[in-house]
Amino acid sequence: MNPNFPAHHLVALSLASLLAACASPPPTIVQVPAIAAPIARPANVERVHTGSLFRPTAGSLYMGRQKPRAVGDIVKVNISEALSASSTVKTDMNRESALTSKGTGNANADSLLSPWLNQNDAASGSNTFKGNGSSKNDSTFTGQLAASVINVLANGNLVVAGERSIALQGNNSTLRFSGVVDPKDMTDGNVIQSSDVVNARLEVVGQGDTSDAASRNWLQRVLTNTLAIW
Repeated sequence: MNPNFPAHHLVALSLASLLAACASPPPTIVQVPAIAAPIARPANVERVHTGSLFRPTAGSLYMGRQKPRAVGDIVKVNISEALSASSTVKTDMNRESALTSKGTGNANADSLLSPWLNQNDAASGSNTFKGNGSSKNDSTFTGQLAASVINVLANGNLVVAGERSIALQGNNSTLRFSGVVDPKDMTDGNVIQSSDVVNARLEVVGQGDTSDAASRNWLQRVLTNTLAIW
């Protein structure tokens, strides 16, 4: 510990870190809320009959199932994400040097020039460096999730979000998803591929004994951050 560091400063930093760790919620990358209720229709509004078979608010005999277009509609998301990255670095360096010096050899031994004229020296050196490094990261995630339209953008694209939670023997796993969907990319059954979702955010969080055992608690994080300053 640094003897010049005031003790009361250390106590203040420890208390600030402790309060921050207790007050800050766990981070999330999925846009919230994950669900939105449908907008209620205005009461006592008479529907205008245009004589057309197509109505924006309902399906017809020719269009099949209605496409999602309003807040609260349901979209099925097929999650199929695969990420593979690799990097290989190889470095070879070799350097050799040699030095040879010869004098005339005819200088008198008592002469001041004898060390230079009578010398016969040779020197050599070499330097070699080899370095190899590789890194590889592969991740795959598949699944299906039903999401809700939580907003409709000005261009007609839909902001969707949803979550699915499973509790089993005291452990809770939650899958969350959000992103922007173009209705034209949906297939039959209002299914969208996760690769077609703009700004897609996907996370899996767990709660319970198993998740707690695999992660540090708040006191361990506070002590690690506090002790790292000295």
